Amino acid sequence: MSHSDLNGDKLWSRSFLSICLCSFFVFITFYILAVTLPAYALDELDGDKNSVGLVTTVFVVAAVIFRPLAGRWLDEMSRRKLVLASLALFGACSLLYLLVPGYTALLALRFVHGIAFGVAATSTSAIVLDLIPNRRKGEGIGYFTLFMSLAMVIGPFLGLSISEHAGYRPLFVFIGAAGMLSLLCGLLIPIPPRAPRPQGENLGRGLLRYFEPKALPISLAGFFLAFAYGALSTFISVYAASIGLTSAASYFFIVFAAMVLLSRPFTGRLYDRRGAHLLVYPGAVLFAAGMLALSAAHSAFGFLLTAALIGLGYGAILPSFQTLAVQSAAPHRGALATSTYFVLFDLGFGLGSFLLGLQAAHTGYRTMYVTGGLIALLSVSSYFLLHHRRQSSAALKAADPVRQD
Repeated sequence: MSHSDLNGDKLWSRSFLSICLCSFFVFITFYILAVTLPAYALDELDGDKNSVGLVTTVFVVAAVIFRPLAGRWLDEMSRRKLVLASLALFGACSLLYLLVPGYTALLALRFVHGIAFGVAATSTSAIVLDLIPNRRKGEGIGYFTLFMSLAMVIGPFLGLSISEHAGYRPLFVFIGAAGMLSLLCGLLIPIPPRAPRPQGENLGRGLLRYFEPKALPISLAGFFLAFAYGALSTFISVYAASIGLTSAASYFFIVFAAMVLLSRPFTGRLYDRRGAHLLVYPGAVLFAAGMLALSAAHSAFGFLLTAALIGLGYGAILPSFQTLAVQSAAPHRGALATSTYFVLFDLGFGLGSFLLGLQAAHTGYRTMYVTGGLIALLSVSSYFLLHHRRQSSAALKAADPVRQD
């Protein structure tokens, strides 16, 4: 009997809150460092302007490499030991920023920190599924991802505020504290045993040991969503300055987060009661419309209105995609499904930031956001072609098993 079965339909248990807070501290550390380390490398470590982006790149590369490995390890070894080891390494790396002597050492630390992040983030995202009641999966994952979204908004604000007003040493003290708090929360999580593997089933060979094929269709849709989102999170402040709305830029993600926060309670319940289609299609339209409107924004009101549209759309799509990825696989392959989804999501984010940034350098930011809106529509197109249509076909065959296509 699973942990969720023992707790009936209760969602907000100590276990669920602990793992949500654990994820929050992991991600707030990630987002604080993402916005402050490039400037730190340039100002304090004499980093090269042409290569300072490596402080983010090596972190993401390490995380992408180790996410599928974490998915496999979760199915093969003690989940508690894996979670606590990754969180201990994450906390230790968070403390070591205080002692970094130079730029090369910083890059080495970033790679190891990325490994810890990839394993810890994948592990908590997989284990939380066993802490959520079966009839409240959509709602539970919605709240879990909400903590990530809050970290995404609060992190950059805190990071820039602390570094600007107090300096980098107090910033790294805060980072170290957040890393250790993630470990403390991890210690409070009673991790349930993994779902049993069917007798006689092997773990597969080659890529099947690291990826869940059934999760690939929805993960590809997530890839396109992340690709478009990469342009939003990376370039919004630069774009705001280019159109004379610098003062509004700091409020963009506050409005974005507020809409995600407001949407999360009812989107999760809608998913559980009506399914994903009711959220994904309107969410994609809102997200794409917001990106296209952003490309034409001229006033602070219009600029922030696009943040509300994009936030509503993102808040509906993201937890839906993650839940579908997990539900596409057998329970005992849930960890692999989770890591498969996040590998493609991380790749989409990284490639989107890089490639759309190259486009912006040649065509301007307005055109870049038009492209981002069109790519967001690719997300819903791939959802329909690779998931919705297949699901409908499978349902027809189940209703009429004699029918042959």
